[in-house]
Amino acid sequence: MYILVIGSDSRGDSYLYGLADVIRLVRVDFVNPKITVLEFPRDMWVEIPDISDNLNGQDHEKLNQAYLYGNPGFGYSNDPAGGPGLLARTITLNFGTQIDHYAAVNMRTFEKIVNAVGGIEVTLPETVDGRTADDTSERLLFPQGTHHLSGTEALTLARIRIDGVFSRADNQDRVLCALRDKLISPDVVKNAPALIQSFNGAVQTSLSPEELSQLACLGTQIEPQNIIFTSFPQQLFEQDRVYDPVFEKNVFVWNVDYNILREYIQRFNSGNWPYAVTAHEEKQEGDSTFCK
Repeated sequence: MYILVIGSDSRGDSYLYGLADVIRLVRVDFVNPKITVLEFPRDMWVEIPDISDNLNGQDHEKLNQAYLYGNPGFGYSNDPAGGPGLLARTITLNFGTQIDHYAAVNMRTFEKIVNAVGGIEVTLPETVDGRTADDTSERLLFPQGTHHLSGTEALTLARIRIDGVFSRADNQDRVLCALRDKLISPDVVKNAPALIQSFNGAVQTSLSPEELSQLACLGTQIEPQNIIFTSFPQQLFEQDRVYDPVFEKNVFVWNVDYNILREYIQRFNSGNWPYAVTAHEEKQEGDSTFCK
C-alpha cells in the first residue's frame, strides 16, 4: 500500500487553504512487514494538472502549491479528493509514483495528536538552533540530547529550517519516529481505536477508521529497523530561481533531473531502495535512517 502523507501549514481547523509543508510517500509492505518513507522536497518546479484555466495558461508551479490549488479555498480542480488528490496526481504525473491513499494533517491537529498521546521523546544528535536576528526566542533552541516535547514544541522543531530543508527533513523524521514509538506504547495501543475515532473529521484522509486501526496494529508488529526514512541524494539538487507569473517575480526552486528521480522511485516502488544503514556504515544513494 502506498500512502501520500501531507503536513499542511494551515493553522486553522479547516482544510480550505494551506500549502503542503511536508510531503512524504509511505510504502507499507504487508508481506515482509516493513514501512519505507520517502521525502519529496516541496520546492520542485512541476507540472500541475487542472490549474492552467485558472492561471492564464500556466501549468507549472512549486510542488507544494498543488495541494493549495486543489483544496476548496481555491478549487482549481474538481478532483473529489481535493488538495490531496491534486497533489497525488501531480506527483504521479511528474515522477511515476503509485499512490493508493492519502492523509493530510494541519498544524493544529498535529499538535493535538502529540498532546493526546502525552507528548513525545526526541533525541537530537546535535543542537538545533532556529533563532534568527528577528526572533531570538528560546523556544527555537533545542540543545543536543533527549527532549520531552509537547505538540507545540514538536511542531516548532519540525518546522525549523535555518540549516536548510534537508536538515529540517531529518528533524521531521525524528519527530515522526518518536510519535510512532508513542503510538505503539502499551498505554496508547489499548486506546488506539478511541484515539483514532476522536480525530475522525479532523484529518483529511481516504483511509477509513477501520483501515487506520489496521495500520496502527501493523505498526506494533514491525521491528524499528524496518521503519526506514529516506530522501533523494542531496547532491542531485542545485539551488536555482525561476520566474513565477503568479507572483510576478523569480522564486527559489530546486534544479534536479527528474529522470534520475524517477529511477529512484521505480526502485522505491519495487522495494529495492533504500536500505537502512547503521552508524558504522557509509550512507549511499540517499540519506536513509531507521527508527531506533
